[in-house]
Amino acid sequence: MRKVESTNKGIMESTLEQLFPDTLTSTNCVFVDKEREVWVATEMCAQYLESTIDALVVQDNGKSTGIVGGYDILDHLRKNPTRDSQYQHTIQEIMFKDVPQVSKQTKFKDLMDTWKNSRRAFAVIPNESGSYSPISARKILEIGKKYKTDLSISSIPKKKIITFQGDESLREILELMFNNKTRKLLLVNSNQFISDRTILEGLSRITKFQKDIDDLLDVPINKFTFDHIKVITEDLPFDKLCTVMDGMEHPYVYYKDIVVSPWDICLILSSEDMHKPEAKLEMTKTCPHCGKNID
Repeated sequence: MRKVESTNKGIMESTLEQLFPDTLTSTNCVFVDKEREVWVATEMCAQYLESTIDALVVQDNGKSTGIVGGYDILDHLRKNPTRDSQYQHTIQEIMFKDVPQVSKQTKFKDLMDTWKNSRRAFAVIPNESGSYSPISARKILEIGKKYKTDLSISSIPKKKIITFQGDESLREILELMFNNKTRKLLLVNSNQFISDRTILEGLSRITKFQKDIDDLLDVPINKFTFDHIKVITEDLPFDKLCTVMDGMEHPYVYYKDIVVSPWDICLILSSEDMHKPEAKLEMTKTCPHCGKNID
C-alpha cells in the first residue's frame, strides 16, 4: 500500500491535487440560469446543500457569473417575505456575484484563507470534461479521514451552541441564524436541529401547496421538518470522527457539549494547534471503480 506522510505544515502547503489524488474532480457542479426565478434555486438548494456540491453555480449564456446558496435565498426572504417574491424575483438579483475558482495547484492554506475571508466554504475547479467540479467543506472530510493525530472529539474547541425552543416563527429562527452566523440551530433538550437546507425544503413545499400564506416569515418553525443530529458516545480519534461524518448524508455530530460540522473540521485542519510533529497525513491510492486500496 502506497502511503504519503506529512506534518500539518505539509497539509497546509500541499496542493489540492496532492490531497485529492483520485477524487478532486469526480463530481460536477450543478448549474442554474441567472434568469430563473428564486423558487427554482430554493427547490434545487434544498436537494444539494450540505452535500459535496453545497451551492449552485449561476450561468449567463454558458458563462459562470456567480453562486447561490442557502444564505442568499434566506437573506432575500428576510427582505421579501411574500410567497409571490419567490416567483417575481430572479436568481441574478440574489446571487453572490463572484465564482471562487481554484486550480489543481492551489494550496490548501490558500483555499482556507479564501473561505475564511468570504465566509463561504465553496469553490469550483476546472475538470477534464470541460466543465467545473465543486469543492466544499463536506469534501474536506476526505482529508480528515487520513489525518493521524492524538486529537479526539473531546479536545476539539468548544463553541457556543445556539438553540431554539420549537415554537418560534420562521422570522425569529432566521434572526437567530444570521445574528449568530450559523447554518444550524439545535432544538433545546433534544437531538434535533433545523438548518438552512431543511428550511428551504419547507419553503419549497409551502410555496407549492399553501397559496393562502401572505408572509412566509410568520410560519411557525414547527411546520418545518427537523433533522436529527448524530449523537457520539465515544471519544473518537479525529480521523475516525471524520470517517463517521463522511458516511452521513448531512454530517453533523454531537458529543457531550461539543457539536461538530464539516466547517469545524476545516478550521481544525488549518489551525496552528495542529502543527505537531507526531501528526501525519496518510494517503492511499484507491481504485476509481471499486474504491479499494491499490498496493
